[in-house]
Amino acid sequence: MIATEGALHSADLGNDLHALRTLYSDHHGWLQSWLRRKLDNAFDAADLAQDTFLRLLLKNAALRDITTPRIYIAHIAKGLLIDYWRKQSLKRDYLHALTVCGDANLPSQELQAMIIETLLEIDAMLDKLPVKVRQAFLLAQIDGLTYQEIGKIIGVSERMVKKYMATAMMHCMLLKRQLQA
Repeated sequence: MIATEGALHSADLGNDLHALRTLYSDHHGWLQSWLRRKLDNAFDAADLAQDTFLRLLLKNAALRDITTPRIYIAHIAKGLLIDYWRKQSLKRDYLHALTVCGDANLPSQELQAMIIETLLEIDAMLDKLPVKVRQAFLLAQIDGLTYQEIGKIIGVSERMVKKYMATAMMHCMLLKRQLQA
């Protein structure tokens, strides 16, 4: 029975790879052109097109069963495009903040790259938090507000703000552990 299951899995994998090849050859050019129009940049469009097909490969969905491939591919590409724009916006904001600080305080290129990578990790972590948890965390950490003030702003009790902060801090500790690994 195990050999049969293994054979079925190998057949499914072969079918999925064939389906991916077909999807790639039929739709890669269209996707890359679509992304190029959105980004106005052929290099980033090529990267995002490749990332889209990589996501397709890593999905456990049966690729041969996709009935509307362009809609499915565009859905994945849109998610990657949103992530790309968010990352670019974060990088622009950081680099703008550096220009405000002046040349005397400019970190090295290597340190800038590390800071941007860390900011992207923090942004991804914050994006995973529920909206009110994220709001409470940012109001406390960036604006320095008290839990009582935060509660009034987001419309919850001080006790709930404490729970939100505990959740956010747990996520921060997990992120710190991942960054140290």
